[in-house]
Amino acid sequence: MNALFLAFAHLRWTWARSLVLVVVGALILSVPMVTQVLLRGSEQALTQRAQATPLVLGARGSQLDLVMGAIYFSEDRTQPITRAAEDAVWDSGLALPIPLHTAFQTNGARIVGTSLDYFDFRDLTIAEGRQVALLGEAVLGEQVADRLGLGPGDTVVSAPENLFDLDGVYPLELQITGVLAATGTPDDEAVFTDVKTAWVIAGIGHGHEDVVTADADGNITANAAITQFQRITPDNIDSFHFHGSASDYPLSAVLVVPYDTRSGTILRGRYLDPENPLQMTVPAEIVAGLVDRIFRIATLLDAVTLVIGVAALGAIALSLFLAWSLRASEIETAKRLGAGRFVILQLAVAEIALLLILSAGLAAALMTAVTMNGDQIVAWILAL
Repeated sequence: MNALFLAFAHLRWTWARSLVLVVVGALILSVPMVTQVLLRGSEQALTQRAQATPLVLGARGSQLDLVMGAIYFSEDRTQPITRAAEDAVWDSGLALPIPLHTAFQTNGARIVGTSLDYFDFRDLTIAEGRQVALLGEAVLGEQVADRLGLGPGDTVVSAPENLFDLDGVYPLELQITGVLAATGTPDDEAVFTDVKTAWVIAGIGHGHEDVVTADADGNITANAAITQFQRITPDNIDSFHFHGSASDYPLSAVLVVPYDTRSGTILRGRYLDPENPLQMTVPAEIVAGLVDRIFRIATLLDAVTLVIGVAALGAIALSLFLAWSLRASEIETAKRLGAGRFVILQLAVAEIALLLILSAGLAAALMTAVTMNGDQIVAWILAL
């Protein structure tokens, strides 16, 4: 007890050095475990969502970009496809197609134009307000609503993916009708609207003021210009219309939900031709390959962490040795007072034990914080 008292008194006296040693020790102990927790959490988050998505139809190219864009709403996406691809799945009678249009964003959140089938497919429920029902309406993911402090009755304004891509793309004010219940998935960080609203943002659909107007005397005059609305209201919603063939309207991808295993196999076979501009991917297989590569890199990181940890431990040992060397006069005084080598050893062991206990406590606190907030941390990492 005397040795512990003296060791604690010395650590308190040299609090700055002691604090640095405790923090470094805690990082050495916690970083490998924190890395494993986050990796396992990322693996679970990635694989669960991928396994829950049977098939994704999109433009031929990078399968990983297609899956990440369609399932996790990432920045990397393949070329758009047309609505004809969705119609082909409908006509096959083998699966339910769910359209996705993810070319736009608002306030750092992805705008996902889709159909009501998406909400049933992902088991998304409204926690506040109501579901979208009209053109220009949107529902927010839980994290978006919390981050922006918005709810039913508020509005958000769309933004083009490229600030220089303004050809036909007009910022559209979206009326927020509801907020989704939290799911711990990328859906929490998205803004959902009807796919037709996404086409309005893209400039395919728009509304006009009346070309002619009548004054109080009944005189008819023509407007000098036709103004495109940036807000859809009950007064102008009937004037909104779409140009071109509906089969040519763009989609980012189509989630395909086969009615049974046989139907899924047949559909996959129809898109095997490399000359086909479309491809059908199995997200579970693509993400499994990604996770495998991640854990190969993680093995290398573990080795690097081990080397760094050994080097850090060596630095700590050197620091303690130099500290005891500087205390030579103090130790000599203790010997003159009758303290033997065993007592000096007890002081050294007590000081090291206290440093280890404090480092372990801080490491445990860090691990607890990461474990309790692992889902949020993983979701933030996946959103980057």
